[in-house]
Amino acid sequence: MRIHNETRQRPGDLLAEERPHLQAINPNAYDCARTFTAIASSQFRIRLDTNRYTVPSTYAHRKLTVKAWPDRLCIYFDDKLIARHTRRWGRNQDYEDKEHTKELLAQRRRAGEQRLLTNFLVLSPDAAAYYHGLEQRRANARQHVRKILALAEIYPPDQVTRAISDGLAFEAFSAEYITNILEVRARALPEPAPLQLTRRQDLLDLDVAPPDLNDYRVNGDDAG
Repeated sequence: MRIHNETRQRPGDLLAEERPHLQAINPNAYDCARTFTAIASSQFRIRLDTNRYTVPSTYAHRKLTVKAWPDRLCIYFDDKLIARHTRRWGRNQDYEDKEHTKELLAQRRRAGEQRLLTNFLVLSPDAAAYYHGLEQRRANARQHVRKILALAEIYPPDQVTRAISDGLAFEAFSAEYITNILEVRARALPEPAPLQLTRRQDLLDLDVAPPDLNDYRVNGDDAG
C-alpha cells in the first residue's frame, strides 16, 4: 500500500485498474505428454517402448495419435479418444483390453453362424422350411442345426435328406427326431431262421395228406 518509487502510485491501486484487462489462468495443467503417430497392426495393437497395447479391433491398420504420460497412455483417432491404458514399464509385454475384442468376436460369431446355416441348407431341398420350423418351435434352433450337421458326417447324404423331409412332413422339428429315424433305418433286421423241431414226438403231430396215385395210372395199369 506504499507509494512505489518508480510509478509514484500504490501497487494496490494499479492492480484495481489492471484487473479488468487480466486473462484467466489456464485451468488445464501444461500438457507434458509425449505425442506421436502410430499405425495399428493387424492384431489391432500399437507399440510403445517394446510393449504392445490394444485398440478397438475396428481400428486395425489405421493411423492413430498416441499421447503417453508417465502414468497413462491415451490413443486417439481424428481427435476422438478410442483407447486408454495404464502405462507399463516392463519389456516386451502385451496388454489387452477385453472390450477391444468384442466387435471382432461378434463378427466371427456372425460369420460362423452364416456358414452353419449355409451348410445346413444344402442337406435337403426341405432344409430351409425345416429350419424355419426349428426357429418357430425351438429356442435353441442353432444347436439342433449343429447336431443335424454332425449326423450328416456319419450317415449317407440321401438318408439325411429323407429324414429331414420326413421331419417336415410330420412337423417333428428336433435333432432328436432326425437322430431316431436315421438310427431306426440303419438298424439291420435279422433274417428269419429255418424251422427247427427240437422234439422227435413233434413229428407225430404233423398231418400229412396221403398221396394221390391216380395221376400215375394209365388204362388201369401202373405207370412205370
